[in-house]
Amino acid sequence: MVPTAMNGGRRRFLTRALGASAALVLGFSGAEASKGKQRQIVPSKTQVQSRSRPIKADKTALVHFDTAPFPYHGMMPGSNTPFLNINEAGRKGHSTGSGRVYWEDQTYNDDRVLLHIPKGFDIRRPALMLVFFHGHGATLERDVLARQKVPAQISASNANVVLVAPQLAVDARDSSAGKFWQPGAFGRFIGEAGQQLARLHGDRKSLRTFASMPIVIVAYSGGYVAAATAIERGGLKKRVRGVVLLDSLYGDLDKFAHWIEADPTAFFVSVYLGSTRNQNAQLEGILAAHDVDVSPEINTRLATGGVAVVPGGDGRHRDLVTHAWVDDPIIDILQRLPEYRR
Repeated sequence: MVPTAMNGGRRRFLTRALGASAALVLGFSGAEASKGKQRQIVPSKTQVQSRSRPIKADKTALVHFDTAPFPYHGMMPGSNTPFLNINEAGRKGHSTGSGRVYWEDQTYNDDRVLLHIPKGFDIRRPALMLVFFHGHGATLERDVLARQKVPAQISASNANVVLVAPQLAVDARDSSAGKFWQPGAFGRFIGEAGQQLARLHGDRKSLRTFASMPIVIVAYSGGYVAAATAIERGGLKKRVRGVVLLDSLYGDLDKFAHWIEADPTAFFVSVYLGSTRNQNAQLEGILAAHDVDVSPEINTRLATGGVAVVPGGDGRHRDLVTHAWVDDPIIDILQRLPEYRR
C-alpha cells in the first residue's frame, strides 16, 4: 500500500501527488564542452517514436533486476579479497571494515529496484532519469518510499522525471556498491532500467527515449560509494548530467573531483551537515587548487552547470531527504531544472 500518513499541508499535498492510484507491483522479473565554454544541460534530442499522451496516474513498482547491485559474488575493489569473505557452514557473509558481519541471505540478496513514473509524465517531452542511492539502514519500501518519500517528491515537483532507486545493502551500516564496482556495470544497470521503465510506462515505443535520457544521480549518506563508482567506472560518459550529494561526502573525494573537472558541462551539488563538513571543505580545497569555482549557493538554473557546496539547514541527518535547506529538497532540486517540466 502507498503510505498516506504525513504531517502538515505540504506533506498532505505530497501524499495526494503520489496518491492511492499508484501501483506498487512486487516481483516483476527483469530480463563536451571545453572548460571555457558556458556550462549547460541540453535536453535529450532523441527522436521520440511514441505518440502516447501523458500518463493518467502515478506508476510505481518494485522490480527484480538482473543487473542490480546485489547479489554480488566478485572481489573487493583493488584487491584479491572476495566480497563474501565469511563462510560458516556454507552460509556466506561479508565482514565490513568496522568488523560487523552481514549475511548474504539477509543483507545482500535483494535484487529489486524501485521505479516511479509520475502522473502527467510525457514521453514526448524532454525528460530526466533520477537515480537515487539510499544510505545506511534502509529498505526501499520502508525508507525510500514511505519515510523519505522520494517518489512523492518527484510527483509533486511537476518535473518530467522518472525514478530508479536500487536496493543496496538491506537495513545495514554498509556502503558497498556490489556489482557497480565492476567496469561498465552501472551502464548495464541503466540499460535494464530503460527496458523496465518502458514496460511500466506501457508503450514499447517509449524504450528508445528511456534508453537515452540524461541522468541525475542523487545520493544520500552512505549512498556516496555507489555514486562515486557509477561516475568513475559506469561507462556512461556524459550521459550523467548532474550529481547531488545529501550529507553524503564521506569519502571518494578524488573520484568526485575528477568527474567535476572532466565534465564542466554538468552540475555538482554537495549539501552537508556536521558529519561531512570537513570532507566538503577538503573537496573545496581540491577544486580551488585546480581553478574550479565553487559557489556557497545552489544555482537557480542548474542546467547552466556549476559546483555548489552548501550547508543543509538545521535538520537532522536522518531527516535530510525531507527536511534540509528547504522542506522536500528533491522537489527544490528538480524545480531548478525547468527544461524538464511536464
